[in-house]
Amino acid sequence: MYDSVLDDTDSYPIETEAPSSRAQGTVAAQLEKAPDNDAAVDIVDAQRLANARWGFTTRRARLPEGLLLLRDGVRPRQGDLVLARVAAVGHHTKLELPEGRRSQLYKGDEIVVTYANRYAPDQFEAEVPGDLDECHLVAAGGIAAKMLSKNARTRNPTRIQPLGLLADLHGRRLNVSDWRIDGRPFPKPLPPVIVVAGTAMNAGKTTAAARLIRGLVCAGKRVGAAKVTGTGAGGDYWQMKDAGACEVVDFTDAGYASTYQLASQEIEKLFLRLLSHLGGLQTDVIVVEVADGVLQAETAGLLASPGFSYYCDKLIFAASDAMGAVAGVQWLQSKGLHVSAVSGTLTASPLAIRETTSALGLPVLSKQVLSDPMVAVELLNDNGY
Repeated sequence: MYDSVLDDTDSYPIETEAPSSRAQGTVAAQLEKAPDNDAAVDIVDAQRLANARWGFTTRRARLPEGLLLLRDGVRPRQGDLVLARVAAVGHHTKLELPEGRRSQLYKGDEIVVTYANRYAPDQFEAEVPGDLDECHLVAAGGIAAKMLSKNARTRNPTRIQPLGLLADLHGRRLNVSDWRIDGRPFPKPLPPVIVVAGTAMNAGKTTAAARLIRGLVCAGKRVGAAKVTGTGAGGDYWQMKDAGACEVVDFTDAGYASTYQLASQEIEKLFLRLLSHLGGLQTDVIVVEVADGVLQAETAGLLASPGFSYYCDKLIFAASDAMGAVAGVQWLQSKGLHVSAVSGTLTASPLAIRETTSALGLPVLSKQVLSDPMVAVELLNDNGY
């Protein structure tokens, strides 16, 4: 299937579309045509928005001239931008801004964040609510959602009161998908793709990816990096950038504030969109991190997809202990995927390294080893891996 796609002129299996045209006219006339014309509407003062703090998930937003606030009678959708007021500060005491700074939150602050679902076993499970009633800030990068459950070790979430959805003067609500990177033809050939997956949150995936990027950059390689699934926040993004990647993109660049509850085919398209973008920048290699663990539904769906197996040249598996490494590698192998090496937080323990090596017979690479240019190039060139 993918051979035919790659050989078919200069396209790849992602639809591309021209930016939507927007009719001109008075605000009243525009609102008659708006999809949310039953909503109560306010014109937003530009200075008010300038004073509000904007979350990392909104970093690609390019605002039109003049904005409306849609309130009452609207149902939020995944990716919608919302102006909200902090009602009570809880677990997330700071909001990560587009440039990466974490800004202290206080009761009464106005913020612009994005509605999206969240799946985080160490923090919250949350979904986009059906109304603009009070909800929660469930991720520091700026995710508004209604908490469904939380880890027992996590504080109650920060409560926020949505004030309205942001919309242009046509009444069309603003959504992060409005500013996604364009689909582009796949380069031929695509640079080698090295993927880092793992057992769960905090297994060491981002550290492994960043250290591998560092090793490749120190070896003179031009590295593109991507995080393909997860919840919008800048921590992993900035680690990859700091490691020296020439370009870093994530799912927010593809138009999603979160990938939780997306269909497998949609995530596969997202993966391909990010690869095509990075491959078109004259990169020598692409390093991709897949969020969460292999048993998480969206992660499992991506790893089992035809597009993933076609384009994944090397796979590094991160785990926090030997048993997790063994189970994870065996799960991946059962899906027909070849694992080149193991890494993750288990590498802090010489005994865990010994157990993993004995059980799997695979190289177990610490962050220090991955940073070594010679090791990084050997991994890239398949010399012993």
